[in-house]
Amino acid sequence: MIAFALAWLAAVLPQEPVAAPTATVAVRGGTVWTMAGEPIADGIVLVRDGKIAAVGRAADVAVPAGVQVLRAAVVTPGLIDAHATVGLTGMRNVPHDQDHVDRASAMQPELRAIDAFQARDELVAYLRGFGITTVHTGHSPNALISGQTMVVKTHGRSVERDVVKPLAMVAVTLGDGGRGSKGPGTRPKSVAMLREQLQKAKEYAARRQKDPDSAVDLGLDVLAQVIAREVPLLVTAHKANDLQAALRVAKEFDVKVVLDGAAEAYTLLPELQAAKCWVIPHPAMARTGGELANGTMELPKLLLDAGVPFALQSGYEGYVPKTRVVLFEAGVAVGHGLPAAAALRALTLDAARLLGVDARLGSLEVGKDGDLALFDGDPFEYTSHCVGVVVDGLVTTGAPR
Repeated sequence: MIAFALAWLAAVLPQEPVAAPTATVAVRGGTVWTMAGEPIADGIVLVRDGKIAAVGRAADVAVPAGVQVLRAAVVTPGLIDAHATVGLTGMRNVPHDQDHVDRASAMQPELRAIDAFQARDELVAYLRGFGITTVHTGHSPNALISGQTMVVKTHGRSVERDVVKPLAMVAVTLGDGGRGSKGPGTRPKSVAMLREQLQKAKEYAARRQKDPDSAVDLGLDVLAQVIAREVPLLVTAHKANDLQAALRVAKEFDVKVVLDGAAEAYTLLPELQAAKCWVIPHPAMARTGGELANGTMELPKLLLDAGVPFALQSGYEGYVPKTRVVLFEAGVAVGHGLPAAAALRALTLDAARLLGVDARLGSLEVGKDGDLALFDGDPFEYTSHCVGVVVDGLVTTGAPR
């Protein structure tokens, strides 16, 4: 009985990444997509002490004797999920692993994702198995201001060790998810309440600047960073009028806004281009009902053609397990017109730029973090497999299929 219990635990508990036997690991690919230039045929990436030490053709990069060499048909930077709730929404879908929303109040910008993230949840390890080494995750679009988001690696060690950016954005919902119980009942009320809170934050920031010893309000303190353009608002909205309201608020308060979901963004392409606003389009396979009734799997292609910057996401779902695999979502977008190179850029360098972490992540360049995904074929072909993942120089296997 004890042996059975131990075997069961070994099967269900997420495993720690397995460190390479030395401080250096080499990855050799038939094609290496660096995202810093043209792809390299028969290339090598050398990772030393968790950072990229060399990138180039196999003929030009010397691999020290005794160094582990991993091989794959295609090598890419570690993939970045531009918006998720993984870590706050867990595999078991029971109350103790569902911390993505607190319904005590309609507006709680002081709620920190870092205080809820479960680094060792099985969903985190599951996503890592598909080459996703970094996620932008946090509170879900189920309140007017549901809380904060963060950027974190998918190591599966602890949030303190894996965090990249503890405060990335503040999650706002202008749509059905932000209305209802203890929240606004209509669209104009939603926008009015958001305006009122931003105005309070503006006044709070001025008072704190004048008198640093004045009382601290945790929620307004976070929104003061929004007012200072240090932290963007991540606004989940799908209908055109909600997207326009978000742009209106951004202009009125001179704050940064990232539009999330944006099912009807294709009706506002000139406005989005003029506003230089980033968009995280809804997952390609999101069910097109309700606010997403006018959604399209072609949205990433339409944004690309219009010159609107975007990155790709797994997003949030109200059903188990409340997450998707962003690699598969990208594959569907490719099947609906998005060029594969643009899709890969949206999963790597563009996502890193959106999140303000491109100095460390998003491309295979000397000095950046040693995060790589290894595939046995085209990453966007469903029959291909992720055969290995490297996170900060630590080697793990890909996801079984």
